[in-house]
Amino acid sequence: MELRRLANADEIARVAAGEVADTAREAQRARGRFSLALAGGDTPRRLYRRLADEAKVDWSRAELFLGDERAVGPEDPESNYRMVRESLLDPAAIDASRVHRIEAERRDLDAAARDYEAELTRVLGGTPGGTPPELDLVLLGMGADGHTASLFPHSPALKEQERWVVPNDAPGLGRRITMTFPLILRARRVIVLVSGESKSVALAEVLEGPRDPERLPAQRLAQAQRVLWLVDIAAASRLSGKWRSAT
Repeated sequence: MELRRLANADEIARVAAGEVADTAREAQRARGRFSLALAGGDTPRRLYRRLADEAKVDWSRAELFLGDERAVGPEDPESNYRMVRESLLDPAAIDASRVHRIEAERRDLDAAARDYEAELTRVLGGTPGGTPPELDLVLLGMGADGHTASLFPHSPALKEQERWVVPNDAPGLGRRITMTFPLILRARRVIVLVSGESKSVALAEVLEGPRDPERLPAQRLAQAQRVLWLVDIAAASRLSGKWRSAT
């Protein structure tokens, strides 16, 4: 794993935009297209606005997925898709055929999750229940409880070993649909965006504490092929040891 300490959330967005653009060019040179799973949250929103403004990604050769979604409609203020559409898709005029939305407003969330697996298969290949496809890049955040995507501490989705997308409960926050670790850990690259002092305890525990991924799901990201943590000074304030000097 690699960690870079940056001044604030705006700096995280700036550096992340460069990393996304570099990864996209590399993927498009190697395989003709770039597959990206998008995260929700304020810091990713800043990243998406920067990506839309800078226009350094060839979106005509990209396939965009969502890493997780709340069980709401696409126009709901809590929808990750709505945030992505307003901050990236519309400003960058990305063709709708390149965007793959989770239909989390459906009554049957399990069926919606299975249909999203089928969509991943249609676009990227693989067989649901078998080896997942390799996304080029998965963008993630991390909560103050150590969750990532909608993979919450002690939640059923943490035990999933075959399915790539499942419904999962967010304690006190409602139901979600989320990509699972079998799919996330197959990605060619993962970038985790973490900002704010409220995340500092969890970040120190995830990176430096005893291994307990049931309580701190983000610890499992250490198993991914290539992981970059972009964290601001506030979030990194409790780090010690080898991570203290990482830049």
